[in-house]
Amino acid sequence: MNKTFARRRDRLLIYKTMREGKITSTRRTRCSACGAESANLEWERAQQVCPKCGFHAPIDAYYRLSNILDPGSFQELEEKLSPADPLTFPDYPARLAELEEKTGLKDAAVAALGRVEGRGAVFAVLDSRFLMGSMGTAVGEKVTRATEYAGKKKLPLVIFSASGGARMQEGIFSLTQMAKTAAAIQRFQSGGGLYISCLTHPTTGGVTASFASLGDIMLAEPGALIGFAGPRVIEQTIKEQLPQGFQRAEYLLDHGFLDRIVPRSEWRAVLSQLLALHEKGGRS
Repeated sequence: MNKTFARRRDRLLIYKTMREGKITSTRRTRCSACGAESANLEWERAQQVCPKCGFHAPIDAYYRLSNILDPGSFQELEEKLSPADPLTFPDYPARLAELEEKTGLKDAAVAALGRVEGRGAVFAVLDSRFLMGSMGTAVGEKVTRATEYAGKKKLPLVIFSASGGARMQEGIFSLTQMAKTAAAIQRFQSGGGLYISCLTHPTTGGVTASFASLGDIMLAEPGALIGFAGPRVIEQTIKEQLPQGFQRAEYLLDHGFLDRIVPRSEWRAVLSQLLALHEKGGRS
């Protein structure tokens, strides 16, 4: 059995058994937001949301999908797609190999066909463990292919974004992914496809400036940082203090950029409802 597949299977099994209470642990995790410590099992049962303050910690792509998709419906797409090294950037291939071994990922995105309460859709999920979810050639290509597959199969498209921006090791080749993914989304929507964009903490840089902002329905997790440049960079540029909570999901909801904020425990129910409402008519 492929080592990567075995590691992925074992990880999903652990998640399932912990949620069902079959695994107990005395280990504790300190929340990076409030500083409080809670048992790892409490974090797991809350889907990696702080039991004390509600902070939504970043999670990996397979974990997210395991909490949303119907059991047995996950079918990974383009799993062998891997990044190139067009600039022969120093130590980049070694870093990619190290991250593949550590995470079980070829790059920072997972694409899959799956069902939510029986309703099919195509999913793409960015994983911040892999170079902070930065968008290089492979990530851009995987998002594009997932979008095209959804269009071909007449299925809704759901993308969970989590990114620190462009992949500097790929230079201009990384930046061109913004135009490529945006064009793919436009073609998909023009053909009547429904695109649900789900923004998680953090979603920044070129991902925000391209496909992440183009959803027919725009959703986000509580407290997610969403923007192009970070708040400190903006303040230094315009020489002004930004409003309280600027670029957080709640601020963007109040100012019309988002349609709804969805706590992690509600993603499956919300997506099921949206897919049910649109399953016969697409965007029309």
